Amino acid sequence: MANIINGKEISAAIRAEIKEATERLVAESGVRPGLAVIIVGEDPASQVYVRNKKRACDEVGFYSESYELPESTTQDELNALVDRLNKDEKIHGILCQLPLPKHLDENEVIMRIDPRKDVDAFHPENVGKIMIGDYSFLPCTPAGVMALLERSGIDVCGKECVVVGRSNIVGKPQAMLLLHANGTVTICHSRTKNLAEVCRRADILVAAIGKADFFTGDMIKEGAVVIDVGMNRRADGKLTGDVDFESVAPKASYITPVPGGVGPMTITMLMQNTLTAAKNAIKC
Repeated sequence: MANIINGKEISAAIRAEIKEATERLVAESGVRPGLAVIIVGEDPASQVYVRNKKRACDEVGFYSESYELPESTTQDELNALVDRLNKDEKIHGILCQLPLPKHLDENEVIMRIDPRKDVDAFHPENVGKIMIGDYSFLPCTPAGVMALLERSGIDVCGKECVVVGRSNIVGKPQAMLLLHANGTVTICHSRTKNLAEVCRRADILVAAIGKADFFTGDMIKEGAVVIDVGMNRRADGKLTGDVDFESVAPKASYITPVPGGVGPMTITMLMQNTLTAAKNAIKC
């Protein structure tokens, strides 16, 4: 039976380290890391996520601001808020909760955020830095996956790594981070032929396609490390990942549960990015 990678415990340990580093930063420089979160509209899931971010900021000692804008917000109004936050010295990180309402241009907002405050690491400048391995920020979920592997004593070097999913938020940056860690990386997607066969080659499998219980035990190599990035809700309301835990866990050496695996790490890595942004601002 697989060892469970406990994202709650690892996340709590990292947050304690961030809190300690924040206290040192404030004592030495008088600068307290500041995060601004923008949400447009009334999507319940996004509102919960924003509340969790505010709670995390309080936990680690950050200054935070939250902007809950109505669905009717115009592009010009949203752009003006981003411009103001870009100039605000108390704010080191800006996060605009996606998805936005359909009448707003997400790419325009991403491009408008100062790359030095882009703690989601979505701006093309930061994406390019990740590609060449010279970065300040990492996208929060892929960074969380790498932290889980490292703190579980799992060495990526030389391993066959399969990432299933090619989104800009998870799949593509996850592949680059595994590559930077000297993994041999294959990216799979909806057009991949013989997907199960490719998955069975993986020493480390990252499942990130958003389909409940898609990956079953017959798709997993004996002793593989299985990282489940999925977060889906079944008809009965129960949360589940992309991995069928019951059939996969007996074959895997390590596995992340859902909930309690990758999920807790995402906001923790956002805190790490904001701390980094504050330290970088002092150097400027």
